Amino acid sequence: MRRKLLLGLAFAVIAQVAAAFAQEPVVGASYTVGPQDALVITSYDQPDLTGSFTVETDGSFTYPLIGRVRVGGLTLRAVEQLLQKELIAGGFFREPQITVSVAQYRSQKIHIVGEVRTPGTYPISGDMRLVEVLALAGSTTPMASGEVLILHESNESVRADLRELENGDASQNVRLVNGDTLFVQRAESVYVFGEVRNPGAYPFRQKKTTVLQALSLAGGVTERGSTTRIQIVRLVDGKKKEIAAQLDDFVEARDTIVVPQRFF
Repeated sequence: MRRKLLLGLAFAVIAQVAAAFAQEPVVGASYTVGPQDALVITSYDQPDLTGSFTVETDGSFTYPLIGRVRVGGLTLRAVEQLLQKELIAGGFFREPQITVSVAQYRSQKIHIVGEVRTPGTYPISGDMRLVEVLALAGSTTPMASGEVLILHESNESVRADLRELENGDASQNVRLVNGDTLFVQRAESVYVFGEVRNPGAYPFRQKKTTVLQALSLAGGVTERGSTTRIQIVRLVDGKKKEIAAQLDDFVEARDTIVVPQRFF
């Protein structure tokens, strides 16, 4: 319980941080500028050269004294260096002090579909990882599986296991790049019937789910139920197979667990 509470608090904090990024993005000098990005350029030598500039579709914008500047594909640091070079070449300053940041991220986007609360297209910036992007989409829904499929524009794909991530495996917190599409898959179901408090279908989120854990999803066994004669009905090669199950046996997706009445 303590671990689950801590994990919940951690994801809540991440969601708040991600929301702040969405409103007032802050990114390092390694961010690559693209069309429609709104840049804030600050000149410490001449206040009149400070302002907001939108990169046009051809990757360029017009800057005072210099004119047309092509910055598409450059990092923020490279844009700073380019502006400084042009201002020196034009004889305007000897050592111009220029900083460039991003006011609005419009060129780099990621798509999130499936079992998240607010699917859609979101801007990304800098070194953004899976947890941050899921937080932008309001986190996963209760029906989400424990797996996310990430499809790159190159048609290569990566799978991330959210359960392993929750258990501290940082390698599952995949770095995301412009054009990625995230598919948060819907969990398959396990069915629990018979002498349980809330019979029905339940999301099968963890690969190693025991019979006891599945029964707990259904509220546990009633006073009339038997835990010694539980049956699992499983489809094997298209045929139903009945398996005598122990509480610590693992179940599979689409299994049906049947709890019979106990003998009095």
